[in-house]
Amino acid sequence: MDFTAEELDRIAAALERMAPPPAATPEFDNAEAFVWQTAPDRLAPVAEVNRVDLSLLLGIERARDILLENTLQFAKGLPANNALLWGARGMGKSSLVKAVHAEIQARGEDLKIVELQREDLPTIQRLLTLLRTAPKTRFLLFCDDLSFSHDDQHYKSLKAVLDGGIEGRPENVLFYATSNRRHLMPRDMIENERSSAINPSEAVEEKVSLSDRFGLWLGFHPCTQDEYLAMIRGYCDAHGVDIDDATLRAEAIEWQATRGARSGRVAWQYFTDLAGRRGVSL
Repeated sequence: MDFTAEELDRIAAALERMAPPPAATPEFDNAEAFVWQTAPDRLAPVAEVNRVDLSLLLGIERARDILLENTLQFAKGLPANNALLWGARGMGKSSLVKAVHAEIQARGEDLKIVELQREDLPTIQRLLTLLRTAPKTRFLLFCDDLSFSHDDQHYKSLKAVLDGGIEGRPENVLFYATSNRRHLMPRDMIENERSSAINPSEAVEEKVSLSDRFGLWLGFHPCTQDEYLAMIRGYCDAHGVDIDDATLRAEAIEWQATRGARSGRVAWQYFTDLAGRRGVSL
């Protein structure tokens, strides 16, 4: 069949839309943080990262020290482990990752952070291909609130990044993820698959083993009341909000009671309200 020049142009345009050209290598020196976006693939620079100072993250000192040391090793070109930060909601998992990155930057190490959405995991190999083009730059790949349902196949895209595949994870990329679940899938789904399987141990092994591929597990647990109050006092001191201990204690405990929860997030929400009432800008 013979095609006219106009028809060939339309066919070529359609093929380009179906298989877009590789993403252009961004200017990594222009920013310290990026967000991975698809359709088309690109690393969008972040002008200002939303984060708190590392010194203000209280009640998680052990996890802070371990993650900071692991990240510093990686930034210096030394061996380091991928990390899974799991546990209680609002206890600073994602805040810790961003604060540690800021601390590494403050120590003079050139480490970039790239945020990847869970929904974009199927494109992760394309992202890694792009990051390989800058072997002298080190990247912290960050996925917040990572979890999977029983019929979710996105987890398979992640396995090659953590451990496996012919190419494997690039030497200049480290992967950190946060999750409320230790095994990244609901417990009832694990139990359902185990109870209905011929071989219960093998039925869930593939999904549960995803967590095992993280070399570093850091657990986050609900804070005590003293830790909760210490968090708020730390925010007050850092931002110049003047309040006596008795008033702070009474208001903060009432605030947590109305929320039905006590965590670092609740502490920040109370402090935000307090700063607003005291006329202090954050």
